[in-house]
Amino acid sequence: MDLKLKDKVAIVLAASKGLGKASALALSAEGAKVVISSRNADELNKTAAEIHQQTGNEVIAIPADVSIAEQMTALIKKTADIFGRIDILLNNGGGPPFDKFEHFDDEQWKKAFDLTILAFARTSREVLPYMQKAGSGRIINIISGSVKSVLNNAVLSTSMRMGVVGMAKLMADEYGPYQITVNNIAPGLIQTERIKETFPKGMDPEQALKEKTKNIPAGRIGKTEELGALVAFLASEQAAYISGTTIQIDGGATRAII
Repeated sequence: MDLKLKDKVAIVLAASKGLGKASALALSAEGAKVVISSRNADELNKTAAEIHQQTGNEVIAIPADVSIAEQMTALIKKTADIFGRIDILLNNGGGPPFDKFEHFDDEQWKKAFDLTILAFARTSREVLPYMQKAGSGRIINIISGSVKSVLNNAVLSTSMRMGVVGMAKLMADEYGPYQITVNNIAPGLIQTERIKETFPKGMDPEQALKEKTKNIPAGRIGKTEELGALVAFLASEQAAYISGTTIQIDGGATRAII
């Protein structure tokens, strides 16, 4: 299937590794011009080179921290200056730490807010004028399966990402007339470094992984490229009638019906 992404301009945040990297690779493989960003310049440049080698398409690396407004504004402006347009934004960022509610103070709550809701809102606001001018666009937020099912010790992640769900729903209403879609992807267990943070403290990682896999109907942990494929589809012309929704990718692990 031709997703009609050739020469579309995509910004992918937190893209030096994990879900961001897989998303950038999937978009580039479909012919999009991809700008990737993360805080670590060395890792980012390495990732850009790897994606270019695999796809043969242009990948630009611009280091930036999603929680710093000036750096995000500069990233988006530079992208627009280079390509003259922005068609796709993948909001992504490192998740807040896992722990019990009683262990988080005001500073940690504020940091979680800055990293997730505020960062996603800021970058979305910055790209919207370019999408409105073009008469179309795609905003995709990587959140967490914890918005659909309880994940132990994920109070910061769940609270902030539930806010992103509400924001995306309202943005879909407001920007639908411009043919701009806004959607969320809620991953379950995907094979990234962050998966280790969900394991019970003191438990052998291999045993913890086996225990978690027991509750997944698919019988395995998800692959990053499977999430990347979903990102590419939601960015496509074929997904133009999907907006304001949260799509789970978890091998059937979530037991909620709605």
